[in-house]
Amino acid sequence: MPDVLTERALRCLLLSSPDAKLAAVEALYADWQRTTVLISAPNTPAQTIAIPGRPEAPALIPPHDVKRRSIHTREGLAMLVHALAHIEFNAINLALDAAYRFHGLPRDYYTDWLQVASEEADHFRLLRDHLRTLGYDYGSFSAHDGLWQMAVKTAHDPLARMALVPRLLEARGLDVSPSIIAKLGKIGDTRGAEILEIILRDEIGHVRIGNRWYEYLCMQRGLDPAAGFLQLLKEHDMAKPRPPFHKEARRAAGFSEKELRYLETGTH
Repeated sequence: MPDVLTERALRCLLLSSPDAKLAAVEALYADWQRTTVLISAPNTPAQTIAIPGRPEAPALIPPHDVKRRSIHTREGLAMLVHALAHIEFNAINLALDAAYRFHGLPRDYYTDWLQVASEEADHFRLLRDHLRTLGYDYGSFSAHDGLWQMAVKTAHDPLARMALVPRLLEARGLDVSPSIIAKLGKIGDTRGAEILEIILRDEIGHVRIGNRWYEYLCMQRGLDPAAGFLQLLKEHDMAKPRPPFHKEARRAAGFSEKELRYLETGTH
């Protein structure tokens, strides 16, 4: 029997070993590009996945309980790199879930999200390797589960997922990346800064993909993208992002001047 996308993506999503997940994501994306994996209408609705595949460590705790240390110490720098690696590991699962969960979309949609999963896997690998050079590994510190909780909240609707994960949470990563890169440069962590430059470049593309499919879904439903985004923020009790904004990156990722003006001033 031929491979079916939903089955392969779900298997990847549920793998708990980081190494196994990275290998499976690479294989899935390669097979998809070779067109040996088919889009097929699933026999059953997508599963509710309260907890995706992930290792026992790191321990997950409330965001306000996650410890922070000065990055001028080795341990503090490792904590920062670990936090970034944790974001990227969650992002692998989020991209896989976007491909697995939402049915009946154009083939390009699934190509886009499998590409994102593959690139997030590369980011995780880069950060984990760097973390190991500092004497630590993924799971050495505690972390929080905010990103996946947003996946659970938006599991019912691809429009909400595109709006609140790539367009809200991941776009926020575009805003904060330059300051983190600058801090790493100041303490002499050249490799860490190089990795974050790679991630920033790729994440612009990921947010652009989110914008692409958000706008596609808005068009399908006859919604105004800017107004629809504000409505989704209200429905999900999410605060409007606050400045400073990396406007150049957001423009490259597909945000309109109208949206940027609203984010900055609160006026249309």
